[in-house]
Amino acid sequence: MGEFLQNVARYPRYLISFTLGVFFVFFEWIKPLFKNPVSAIAVGGMGIGIFSLLYFTLKAMLGLSTV
Repeated sequence: MGEFLQNVARYPRYLISFTLGVFFVFFEWIKPLFKNPVSAIAVGGMGIGIFSLLYFTLKAMLGLSTV
């Protein structure tokens, strides 16, 4: 039973490592786009758009909207 609990205790560390790795790779892929001001504005706008889409979609799916 102790070995099972040790194995289960490793999953949060794996999740954190995996998530940080994905963000690091994504940031390295996006970083060259910030050298040009026009592409930096486009990337920022896309980021805001994706966040807004997720926010409003989840808000509507969870029934948190008042309309």
